[in-house]
Amino acid sequence: MRSFTNITFDELTVGATATVARRISQTEVEALALVSGDVDPFHIDAEGNSHADGMTAKAVGAEAVISGLLSRRMPGPGTTLVSQNLKFNGVISAGDELSATVTVREKREAGHLVVFDCSVSRGDEKLVVGTVTVEAPTKRISYSEVATPEMVLRRNDAFAKLLRRCEGLPPVRCAVVHPCDRDSLLGALEAAKRGLIIPVLVGPEAKIRAAADAQGADLAGITIVPTEHSHEAAARAVRLAREGKVDALMKGSLHTDELLAAVVPSATGLRTARRMSHVFILDVPAYPRPLLVTDAAINIQPTLRDKVDIVQNAIDLAQILGIEQPKVAILSAVETVNPEIPSTLDAAALCKMADRGQITGGLLDGPLAFDNAISLEAAKTKKIVSEVAGRADILLVPDLESGNMLAKQLQYLAGADSAGIVLGTRVPIVLTSRADSVRTRLASTAILALVANARRKHLPVPVVGL
Repeated sequence: MRSFTNITFDELTVGATATVARRISQTEVEALALVSGDVDPFHIDAEGNSHADGMTAKAVGAEAVISGLLSRRMPGPGTTLVSQNLKFNGVISAGDELSATVTVREKREAGHLVVFDCSVSRGDEKLVVGTVTVEAPTKRISYSEVATPEMVLRRNDAFAKLLRRCEGLPPVRCAVVHPCDRDSLLGALEAAKRGLIIPVLVGPEAKIRAAADAQGADLAGITIVPTEHSHEAAARAVRLAREGKVDALMKGSLHTDELLAAVVPSATGLRTARRMSHVFILDVPAYPRPLLVTDAAINIQPTLRDKVDIVQNAIDLAQILGIEQPKVAILSAVETVNPEIPSTLDAAALCKMADRGQITGGLLDGPLAFDNAISLEAAKTKKIVSEVAGRADILLVPDLESGNMLAKQLQYLAGADSAGIVLGTRVPIVLTSRADSVRTRLASTAILALVANARRKHLPVPVVGL
């Protein structure tokens, strides 16, 4: 741990100088915008840039670098800032390497005041010039550097936006498969109250009604399709979808494998010519946009051919969610093609296939390591020139294991909210988890509603009874 010892007023000499360099993080840019009160979207854009004039985030950011230099290095501990006269120019972006310099210009015995010439540069570009006056310490002070606490800002409420996108859309007729516990039943009923779905409850009627009675839930007017057990519930729900009587499926209190076992068969299930895949939609507090991770639930070791469908499913979903040209980062452990790492070869092939029009609607790049995919700072540091790096909307993972670990790490370590949906089937399918919150269940249902309504525009909806 570094220690700092100050330079007292008597020890300072005119012309003495000190310089420090530091890289600005996106969290700092946004935190400084909050400190300055300048949170206008015009001033802080989606890439973490500050564009405002005067005393705004860029000014506060530059001031922070100068203030840190004065309070830690010269004069150092015990320094009090008195006044400043600084001029600001340019834009500070996340990942920028800034260099701050202070030089003693004048000493005033009265009050132990010292005037410093100050500047902040990015390479040859002067971002800040001017003077700062401080009251310099008169006694020796030393201290060890205290680690700056980490701060996580929620940059984006993706799920609230999803729910708003559903406003005005007709509710989707959705088979809720085996909703025999509290969460799966109440989640479906809450989604119905919000106008997202018209639930069709498929499962053992006695168990469904018992679950409702235990929670004081009213099932009046809600269709129940009775079955003997969960296996039959899955088969019956799939049949309803094949017959066009429901537009979506939602997993209840049965195991995912039970439901997918009824979905997968070509003759009786819901498969299409497109490979089935799952997409996690993550609302990560530290990331400025929704993050889609695929596939982390269905395809264990996808081939290159499988990945073509997996990425196309995700691109199509992203467009339905309002991302016009989603940026797809194809993940691996490194950023270069290495014949010893198969995922890097797949990444290179997928990018070329996109160039040839075999994958459409998105902007692909890879291989990219995770840090380069989601961090502009990391991409700049490693000199990766890419429209995708640091700005990814979709993360295509090498396999189910890595994807599942990634999604759950973001949930449990980074505080991400997570929704999910299965695509590549005749109707969208939501695979809820027992650990899902009401917010997560509603977000998954909102995505289901958006996908189902998008499909309605292209397919005729048969009018049939149950």
